[in-house]
Amino acid sequence: MIKLSAIQLSSAANVATNLAKITELLAKITAVSSDCSNSSVNSEEKMTNNQEDTQHLVVLPECCLYFGGQDREQLNLAKESASGNDLCLALGELAKKFHVYLVAGTVPILTASTNKFTNSSCFFNPNGELIGQYDKIHLFDVSVSDGTKSYCESRYTQAGKEISVVNTEFANIGLSVCFDLRFPTLFQQLSKAGADIITVPSAFTRVTGQAHWQILLQARAIENQVYIIAAGQEGVHENGRETWGHSMIINPWGEIEQGIETGEGYISIDYHPEELTRIRQSMPLNSPLNI
Repeated sequence: MIKLSAIQLSSAANVATNLAKITELLAKITAVSSDCSNSSVNSEEKMTNNQEDTQHLVVLPECCLYFGGQDREQLNLAKESASGNDLCLALGELAKKFHVYLVAGTVPILTASTNKFTNSSCFFNPNGELIGQYDKIHLFDVSVSDGTKSYCESRYTQAGKEISVVNTEFANIGLSVCFDLRFPTLFQQLSKAGADIITVPSAFTRVTGQAHWQILLQARAIENQVYIIAAGQEGVHENGRETWGHSMIINPWGEIEQGIETGEGYISIDYHPEELTRIRQSMPLNSPLNI
């Protein structure tokens, strides 16, 4: 069995608080999977059977460990955690503890050459090992008609330069982040690089999310014939910023299989690679002749 999950958060400007919430939700997700796998054995045996029989991909939102403070505080956090790689270590431990593939939203990682950080989506395997990293390419420098008005992510964030597709034993996972969603060529590159699933950890603003979030996600799934796992921040945060939430998992036909609109929580579906193959074979799009 292969399961895909997205966690929706309303992250605080406190790492310990957010880690505790992520831990709580991962425990609920894996407990449900374990209960479904074999109801006739005790709880310890259920967890063992679940780990052996179920491969599970879980996606966290953008800025999962720290959100709702001032932009410069992300840079300070990157500096504080740089020497011991504390943030990634903590997330890797969660992937290992709950035996899941974990796309840990994004965390700030200090760059070597500039006084900035990358907004990085970090991918851990069930052994807690970092097996992939994607540094957000398209930075959110825009004006929006909300309470914040103007966003300038590039002030403290260094843009990434390369796409990332991580090969696992059950699927090839393409990584993207939030504002990347508006750039179809990035998703096309991920598809051509072999992505079967594309993850979209996000912190969409309420205004832009209400207008464009769902339609863009469905379009990217349909255009590239991939599963989309979109995990969002939701609610009013400590700095007054409002995020849209509406996390969802979309299949390659563009159908929303599961969604959660508001509040913290999670959604899960079973992954069907044969359905992916059927759609791609019946309507071939990723061909050298299709320009």
